[in-house]
Amino acid sequence: MSQPPNSDEENKLKLQGYKLIAGIDEAGRGALAGPVVAGAVILPYSRYLSWLGLVRDSKELTAKKRQPLFDLIQKEALALGIGIVPPSMIDSVNILKATQLAMMQAIEKLPQQPDFVLIDRLTLPQCAIPQRGITRGDKLCLSIACASIVAKVTRDHIMEELDRVYPGYGFAKHKGYGTWEHGSSLRQLGPSPIHRLSFAPVRNVITSPSLSLSLRAERSNLK
Repeated sequence: MSQPPNSDEENKLKLQGYKLIAGIDEAGRGALAGPVVAGAVILPYSRYLSWLGLVRDSKELTAKKRQPLFDLIQKEALALGIGIVPPSMIDSVNILKATQLAMMQAIEKLPQQPDFVLIDRLTLPQCAIPQRGITRGDKLCLSIACASIVAKVTRDHIMEELDRVYPGYGFAKHKGYGTWEHGSSLRQLGPSPIHRLSFAPVRNVITSPSLSLSLRAERSNLK
């Protein structure tokens, strides 16, 4: 496992007079199905929390390790916000803009609005709050890493629920990402209502000659 993220960026901003600093990250940007989810977290930097040393980028943690950290972040954070943008909006505006929308939602849902936001990789042109995009921010910056855990755990729970609504695709297992198993079920069943039709692997299934057969199989499977 890599070195834990630190609070260097947050501490620099505090020395400049910023008090409430939110980390922002997303989950599900590269998936073929389901929403894109963003988390926003403001940590209490004046308090020592021993568990923060266990925080990593959510991609480096197993589901078993992410869940208790998610629970601790919910309990101890000064503020937490979550934004969710559905597949239909992703298809309508493209995944980058949908991700930015989810991040804006997450910020707006914070019970306390931040003085500054630190974002993994991206910037938000529509956000009036001072901001900074940090390359590899989910690995380097503590508040962003916490936001990545919030976004990932929230999205995983959503995909597990959607697996019960749309069985046969394996959403609970692969969470909508483009695994071999997902591709196989997609070709067999056709796209579900939560697939991102603008993404090439899904679009290719729609335009394939076997579409009508796939859709018949889907309808039969989802009854």
